[in-house]
Amino acid sequence: MKEPSPPDITQMLIDWSNGDQEALDRLMPVVYAELRRQAARHLRHERPGHTLQPTDLIHEAYLRLIDQKNVRWQNRAHFYAVAAQSMRRILVDHARRRHRAKRGGSGIALPLEEGLLVATGKSEVDLLDLDEALTRLAAIDVRQSQIVELRFFSGLSIEETAAVIGVSRTTVKDDLNMAKAWLRRELDGGKTK
Repeated sequence: MKEPSPPDITQMLIDWSNGDQEALDRLMPVVYAELRRQAARHLRHERPGHTLQPTDLIHEAYLRLIDQKNVRWQNRAHFYAVAAQSMRRILVDHARRRHRAKRGGSGIALPLEEGLLVATGKSEVDLLDLDEALTRLAAIDVRQSQIVELRFFSGLSIEETAAVIGVSRTTVKDDLNMAKAWLRRELDGGKTK
């Protein structure tokens, strides 16, 4: 079976946004492989024996996605970005539940992908520390936080990130560089205090 083109996926998303539940039924089998890839990437960095499996993470994210009533899907990149954000929230919520009684972070070290590794100067950071740093960054500059999330948690390219946010590629690159510098300082400062 031929995989639908990105415009076909975009049309299914638009149809779903307009209330066509059959569009959702057509969409999910098409996007499942990419969602599974995202879930596996997220879980690859978790501790051995993690209780969530990629299928569990996809299903939980799916439930959150279908609850999105007022989203006007722009395109497939926007959909995948929201899906990845949902997966990140699920993992953070899971880490918080597991380590609610512990102090000093989640105890879950998150190995960083090359681009974010350069940003922090570390090979891994605590998942909850990174989440809190991104939340603080969002309070200062929402777009920079979104760009980091789209690039490193969603795996979107510079071009896809620019399209989702609605800015130029140059703006994405500039904001990403500023966000990396801020994250490096913030995460280093959090460990030396």
